[in-house]
Amino acid sequence: MIEYAGHLPGLTREELRWRHVRHSAWGETVEIALPELDEAQAQALCERVRSSARARIRRMEVARIVGAIDEAIARLLDRQHPLRRKAEQLLPIVTGYDRETVRLGLTSYLKTFRRPQLLRFLAEDFANPGMLDAFQPAAKGGFLRARGPDLLLHVWAGNVPALPLWSLICGLLVKAGTVGKLASAEPLMAGWFAGLVAEIDPELGECLAIVWWKGGEEAGEAAFLRAADTVMAYGGNATLATLRAKLPITTRFLPHGHKIGFGAISRAALDSRKAPALARLAAQDVVRYEQQGCYSPQLLFVERGGMVAPREFARYLAHELAALARRHPRRQLSPEEAASIASWRAAQELRTLDGMSELLSEPADSWAVIHVEAVEALSPSGLNRTLKLVSVDSLDEVPALVAPYRSFLQTAGIAAPPAELFRLAARLGEVGISRITAIGRMTAPEAGWHHDGRFSLLDLVTMTEIEHSAEAAAEGFAPYVD
Repeated sequence: MIEYAGHLPGLTREELRWRHVRHSAWGETVEIALPELDEAQAQALCERVRSSARARIRRMEVARIVGAIDEAIARLLDRQHPLRRKAEQLLPIVTGYDRETVRLGLTSYLKTFRRPQLLRFLAEDFANPGMLDAFQPAAKGGFLRARGPDLLLHVWAGNVPALPLWSLICGLLVKAGTVGKLASAEPLMAGWFAGLVAEIDPELGECLAIVWWKGGEEAGEAAFLRAADTVMAYGGNATLATLRAKLPITTRFLPHGHKIGFGAISRAALDSRKAPALARLAAQDVVRYEQQGCYSPQLLFVERGGMVAPREFARYLAHELAALARRHPRRQLSPEEAASIASWRAAQELRTLDGMSELLSEPADSWAVIHVEAVEALSPSGLNRTLKLVSVDSLDEVPALVAPYRSFLQTAGIAAPPAELFRLAARLGEVGISRITAIGRMTAPEAGWHHDGRFSLLDLVTMTEIEHSAEAAAEGFAPYVD
């Protein structure tokens, strides 16, 4: 079967060139057709989206946009809906994740974008979300209105199913004309969602497009980069630097590079009742999408002095990872990923020679945990279910141990009593951590979270301000003034 990717208002399938790519996993194969636009088609599409945004989405109330998104999400949450069934059928083949992981992950993630959560998005960034519809009173006097860009370009990366919906929906909420560039590793969900939105609200569907181009190919890429007022991009730092260099100096650039996540577990959480449950939650954070998200844990700092020692907690964690490997088999690795794990594992095996470390898995296992007794700084794992557990005398040591990775820090999962949580959170914030969450929730950010410490919506808008002086002066020119 052939599945056509993208959402291209104004362009027919026949007039486009398509690149066909095969994806295989779990004994099945699917062929994806990716749209390849030439420069003229790219320019025309950008102009169509920009014009539609000015004529349509700018005049819509935010409530209408929220309603359309909510309806699209409701359909995707319905496991009997044809698109949801297609997603559950094809996404495991395209991404390699097992079917149950995809099913559970989709449901959990999509719930983030229901009407109540969308209203929370808006309330988190705007004291008065009405300023997206019209001028609203400012606390200091005068009036404010927020406007999204005429053309917002999203450049997505990675293979986590449906992940692009986050920025795509943010763009719609601020009434931006939106173009999204698909990631080759997961090129389906964004286009399906855009098609649903267009079906529910055809005018809104005219204000967004989902495209693809091969990274570095100049013809189509250059047209999109020139046309965009704002670019929100995801990927490695080198890729983002290359992209930034291609943009006009006047283009607003919002990059999201690679990050490293970690956990910190207090001795207060380590007793015979709490520790096994906590290990199960930590294992779920590790297994969910194979540590591909920027918020996935790659290392756990575990405090000594609890009823359950760090070494014993490592065994609990290994047991849970083994159990999850049976229920959720790891996806097939690329040669590069397999080599990364082999290199990481070889380095850890060497460490065990000093008697201060223990590697808790066999070479044939699809997971690996190493427990390190000596204190050491944060370091990346081999990903794909590889985790280091480091013993510390006190969690107060952790900020200094992660500080060298300041530019790569984002999420920390913490298991600690309230006073310790807030003390540690304050110090982690000083070294660059922008999100602190519970173990087991590291890979599931809350609606309205501040991605990389920034605003999901405010960073996309420009404020138009009517100062109080202009308002007062206008009174002098009113027809009712004699």
